[in-house]
Amino acid sequence: MTKSPDKDLNEAPQPGRSELLRMTAEIASAYVSNNNTVKSDLVDIIKSVYGSLAGLDTDADMDHGPLKPAVPIKKSIQNDYIVCLEDGKQLKMLKRYLRSNYGMTPEEYRAKWKLPLDYPMVAPSYAKRRSAFAKEFGLGRKKKVA
Repeated sequence: MTKSPDKDLNEAPQPGRSELLRMTAEIASAYVSNNNTVKSDLVDIIKSVYGSLAGLDTDADMDHGPLKPAVPIKKSIQNDYIVCLEDGKQLKMLKRYLRSNYGMTPEEYRAKWKLPLDYPMVAPSYAKRRSAFAKEFGLGRKKKVA
């Protein structure tokens, strides 16, 4: 039995807005450097490339129907870890994981899953530990005037 190449493409993580902008710049730059173009066409080229890339993302989302998180959102925040709604992985820090695996910023992640703006990107116990550590070193306090 052979694998369908379309299935592999649909399972790949979709790029976030910043990744789309980076790819758009790269593609438009390559096009302009290899083709004779006039300045007035540059905006249309960029819009066309971005629209095509963003459309690929939209088409993939439409194939999957409504978003379904890997775990219920209410159960995604545990004291010792936070669960990635994309794939269900348990992590202490979500921000770097989202960037490297899905090309998403915390803002894009929150928007995609309709999470509140204060939805944490770090496990609560880890945040408390870091806060206590910072306080031990005197961080966050105003310097005493002599």
